[in-house]
Amino acid sequence: MTPEGPLVAADGFVAGYRPSPGTYDELADDNGRVRPHWAPLVALLDGLGASEMKRRWAQAQELIHENGVSYNIYGDAQGMERPWPLSPVPALLSGASWSTLVTALTQRARLFESLLADIYGPQACLKDGSLPPELVFGHPGFLRACQGLPAPNGRWLPLYAADLVRGPDGRFRVLSDRTQVPTGMGYALENRIIVSRTLPDVFRDFNVERLARFFRTVRDTLASLAPRNRDNPRVVMLTSGPADPTYFEQAYLAQYLGYPLVHGGDLTVREGRVFLKTLGGLHAVDVILRRVHDELCDPLELRPDSLLGIPGLVQAVRERSVAIANPLGTGLVATPALLPFLPGLCRSLLGEDLQMPSVTTWWCGDPEARAQVLDRLHELVIKPAFTVSHTEPVFGGGLDRAGLDALRARIVADPRAVVAQEQVPLATTPTLNGDRLEPRHWVLRTFLVATGAGHTVMPGGLARFAPSPEALEVSIARGGGSQDTWIASTSPVNTFSLLPPTDAPIALSRGGGDLPSRVADNLFWLGRYTERAEGLARLGRVIAVRLGDQDPLVAAGAEVGPLLRALVALTHQPVSDQPGSVASTLASGEAVFLKALSVGKEPGSLPAVVRDIHRVGRECRDRISVDTWRILTSLEQDLAPSPDGGDRIANVLRGLNQTIVTLAAFSGLAMDSMTHGQAWRFLDLGRRLERAFGVAALVFWTLGGVCEREGPLLEAVLEAADSGMTYRRRYLNHLQVAPAVDLLLTDESNPRSVVFQLTTIAEHIAQLPRDASVAMRTTQERLVLQALSDLRLADVDATCATDLTGGRTALGALLRRLLEVLPRLSDSLGASYLNHAAVSRQLSGGPGEMAP
Repeated sequence: MTPEGPLVAADGFVAGYRPSPGTYDELADDNGRVRPHWAPLVALLDGLGASEMKRRWAQAQELIHENGVSYNIYGDAQGMERPWPLSPVPALLSGASWSTLVTALTQRARLFESLLADIYGPQACLKDGSLPPELVFGHPGFLRACQGLPAPNGRWLPLYAADLVRGPDGRFRVLSDRTQVPTGMGYALENRIIVSRTLPDVFRDFNVERLARFFRTVRDTLASLAPRNRDNPRVVMLTSGPADPTYFEQAYLAQYLGYPLVHGGDLTVREGRVFLKTLGGLHAVDVILRRVHDELCDPLELRPDSLLGIPGLVQAVRERSVAIANPLGTGLVATPALLPFLPGLCRSLLGEDLQMPSVTTWWCGDPEARAQVLDRLHELVIKPAFTVSHTEPVFGGGLDRAGLDALRARIVADPRAVVAQEQVPLATTPTLNGDRLEPRHWVLRTFLVATGAGHTVMPGGLARFAPSPEALEVSIARGGGSQDTWIASTSPVNTFSLLPPTDAPIALSRGGGDLPSRVADNLFWLGRYTERAEGLARLGRVIAVRLGDQDPLVAAGAEVGPLLRALVALTHQPVSDQPGSVASTLASGEAVFLKALSVGKEPGSLPAVVRDIHRVGRECRDRISVDTWRILTSLEQDLAPSPDGGDRIANVLRGLNQTIVTLAAFSGLAMDSMTHGQAWRFLDLGRRLERAFGVAALVFWTLGGVCEREGPLLEAVLEAADSGMTYRRRYLNHLQVAPAVDLLLTDESNPRSVVFQLTTIAEHIAQLPRDASVAMRTTQERLVLQALSDLRLADVDATCATDLTGGRTALGALLRRLLEVLPRLSDSLGASYLNHAAVSRQLSGGPGEMAP
């Protein structure tokens, strides 16, 4: 091989591909020839051509964005949520190579199961010296509370994953093991779906092994773990929430497998059993598929400061009333310090030689190993032995003399906390960069699920590659990417789908399952925030048209002041920013407008409300459709500044128009696509309550006093409340306060009026779960009846009449009562039905303030 590596001797798509020197390349051999199992795929890709491949991949990247496929990275310049990086060219393994891996990985999973059973049981490996006691008792992942706990159905490792690397000799080695929370299955599935849709003809003709049967096995295995009710167990996925780096995967996988995605606060332990808190009461949980780390799962017996776990969970496991996958304490054996001892443990526990070696590893707690590490420090990779938080590896080759001396001192000071690994020249895989292929170093994460007969390996996995051809570290967080992994099959593949066959008998049902109270809370606030955003956008559009009018008389119109005051109140801007006169409106109106609707970061501004929409939408990601999610993720783009600059008011106006259209699409989906069960009911409750509050506040701040140009103000208010067309149809151009107030507050036929919202809210409340033995009206029913009575009994003409001071005292009093009742109604709904694990969010008690 030349220093640069030979070009691939092929025409078409892969022509010019140059493997990295000194490494094993998956596509080409040392002489630049395409490897035999790659040849059929190369031929198919050549048939597409580089331009077609680039066009298809642009569509796939749009699909990734629309589906919200992301990985959370703190401190990232692109924001906490980075779009999932995926290459359209798959990683490819031959069938023969894969068969060898399957056998070796199955043995490794059996070894770890036996080791966990021994450590949390008789501890024979400690007694006979096969494993140093420091690696168990000194490990923060060893949970003494779990000593002697039963493994569900006898399986200590229902799910297992291993990161594999291929060295220059072409042999795979294990880089690390994932025994506690084996993440990545959902990303592997999403990669497969996107790539198979991008290259449907290539995927079909290449005969790729499918993934659906593996996920069916996952479901069957989790059901078999249930200590009772195995025919129809209740399985939930426990998440730590949207802040988790892999939250998208958790929501996606929960939706695909059909499991509720729950937080610790959604579950409670009563009399030794775990229950899911729903609107309809408590429902027993049989199996918990967890994505929360061991020590955080129970603040009573494990880590007392954890807010993510379920108090009493360990006791429920102890009483065999619930199964956890993977069992608590399994993170113990994921330490790299264990790798040097695996060959001996395999012989003592299984009576077999270890088939797949690990990357050569030294635990510095062993004096002989420590001496070797200190001698070769400049060529090794140093890692923590016990990973309790994310710590980056240290590459000795990248340190100067002072850095090496400091590292050597750190090792000597606490040798048991350090491991060193050989820096293996990782193999490279072809990835698409623009319109050409480039080699990138890669790591393959493989997944296994336990079965009654042993283990099943996912036919493929999650391939990850380095961010550049020169980079040696493979990390998604540092700019790397991922690939779908294809296993070449020479025989027909099984086309089983996890979806049931269309002709299979199925019991008819109109229920959607019991809704967890936290999910109801998030849907309620999703309705609130989307309606709030629409109200602000409509009001902002009305103001923008007037501020941006070329006629200075229109821009300086007296109606702009009340409209801006309403905007200030609805977006919580400081009172000092309120314009006090037409002159100050001209001077500060644009700044007030931009702060509220475009550049403001404070709670209450439109950009902040859009962020709230995205936040609560992610909380209930597994409960909303793909189309709905696409709408929510597009909102931030709607408000993005125009790249061509220009008139700021005009640019914001374009964004507001698009925001209104996007939110109208959301409302349409919510009304016409969601089944009208409890999930939809709480979403609509939030929308109706927010609309009632928003319209009442708008009228309060604009029509509570007398304006010099009342006609233009009434026109603007009606337009902001989306009722201008209805008014003109009834009254033509005769603009008066009483008819406008009647239309916006008391007209039960107007779907934008306050009374219409309250009537709908009353209907929803009547359908909520309640104690049938109590005949009295609930607090919510009394509050709605109070507000409805105020509106239905109001004499609109008398209410809108001006008093001796020129104000509308009666109208202001009516609106103040409404703006006091509506927050109390929100609080009452929260206390009775919503998030039982936390203090409910609150509306304020005054008309000039809003919920955070």
